[in-house]
Amino acid sequence: MSREIGDLMRGARTNAALSWALIALVAVAAGTSIYRGDVLWAGFALVVAGLAVLPPVALREPLAMLPWEVTALAALPVLGGAVTRVDMMGQIATYLAVAAVALIIAVELHVFTTVRMSDSFAVVFVVVATTAAAGVWAVARWGIDQLLGTTFMLDPELSEHAIKTALMWEFVASTAAGVVAGLVFTLYVRRYAHPSDRVPTEVPEVRS
Repeated sequence: MSREIGDLMRGARTNAALSWALIALVAVAAGTSIYRGDVLWAGFALVVAGLAVLPPVALREPLAMLPWEVTALAALPVLGGAVTRVDMMGQIATYLAVAAVALIIAVELHVFTTVRMSDSFAVVFVVVATTAAAGVWAVARWGIDQLLGTTFMLDPELSEHAIKTALMWEFVASTAAGVVAGLVFTLYVRRYAHPSDRVPTEVPEVRS
């Protein structure tokens, strides 16, 4: 094995170890949320973990992980949402977590597929994906409220106008978080956490 490939392998192993450790924390956060009775947030945490482990599962290569910085950006708000009981902090965690899902999707498309995005398109894609994810999150909460009688969205103490206003502000905040995530993807992931330094999917020694 050449020195260049050896350096790549060491970098890939370090990156994979950090990413897997963060995913394990997300799984713990999911369990904590279930223990607290917050099944919806637990499901969200499992979705984040599932997206993060999709590349190594699909490629059958444990080292084919996202850059650990991206995994950390997704894990931190999930961990925060699992342990906090303060409404504002919980909302911030939700916005950041939704944006992180869009960021994960963008990075996986860029790293593990033939899709290549220009800087401007990458920002737009992450923003649109964040808004879409926020919409799915809102529908999920509404559906749970309808089926189980919870108050994730349909709070009987709030008027219909107040609920709709709060929902619109959630979309605004999530879109703003998506802009930040898009800039992170464009300014950092594409330029510094380059897949060729982290993901040795084309190195024969990795698959031996």
